Amino acid sequence: MFTGTYTALVTPFDDDGRLDITALRRLINHQVDGGVDGIVPVGTTGESPTVDFDEHQQITSECVTAAAGRIKVIAGTGANSTAEAEMLTRHAAEAGADGTLQVTPYYNKPSQEGLFRHFSRVADIGLPVVLYNIPGRTSREIAMDTILKLASHPAIVAVKEATGNVDNVSVLTRETDLDVLSGDDALTLPMMVLGAVGVISVASNVVPGPLTELTHHALAGNWADARAVHAAMHPLFTDLFIDTNPIPVKAALAMMGLISEVYRLPMCELSDVDRSRLAQTMRELGLIPS
Repeated sequence: MFTGTYTALVTPFDDDGRLDITALRRLINHQVDGGVDGIVPVGTTGESPTVDFDEHQQITSECVTAAAGRIKVIAGTGANSTAEAEMLTRHAAEAGADGTLQVTPYYNKPSQEGLFRHFSRVADIGLPVVLYNIPGRTSREIAMDTILKLASHPAIVAVKEATGNVDNVSVLTRETDLDVLSGDDALTLPMMVLGAVGVISVASNVVPGPLTELTHHALAGNWADARAVHAAMHPLFTDLFIDTNPIPVKAALAMMGLISEVYRLPMCELSDVDRSRLAQTMRELGLIPS
């Protein structure tokens, strides 16, 4: 259901720290022009922990409207509270989103049974669910046995695999019909070799065209072409994680003139050393002037 490149979209703020809807629409058009298959607003990269409920819903609605059916929208609607995740997911469904990204509850550390019940309740709403397995941010991995149980739910259709364990792709593709999407730009190619069908990408905020080429080449079995894109983009994959995501990617987009470089605390700007390194990589890739 979800194949190719999906951009984990940043949330732009204006100089006063408010949502910048004009910049958000500009970013979405940049993604459409780059040929991506879809966008994923209000996830980790979209600074979801620092937007309030009204803003969260506004971003989702604006993304669906601006996408206008040209690309898919998988709305980030996960939460620590199942009731909150249900509320946000119902809104996304009513707004016309194509799916929901459901992150593992990341502070209350539920048991595997709790995770199973949580994701099942959200899936009962009926909006296609992408499970987001990222233990590095959530302190809990969705155990493979739990995913295999959840795979029988008709609304659970995919997994964003961000554990760093490429072997999980082989298990998931062998044991389930779920689409597997890489949650790490640098692992997209090796995961797709093993059967993943795309990526939810941070880097495609900056380079939507090349990331789309990478996944589409891989889906077509054009591995040499996919490898060439991966090799060219790998320095950017690395430098977009020299600090906590989404700090470097927002800095990169600001260098390109697409957004103002504004974060909400506790996120803050790059150090001068890291900014210099990122800018050098951007210049070498021809993304900003030398």
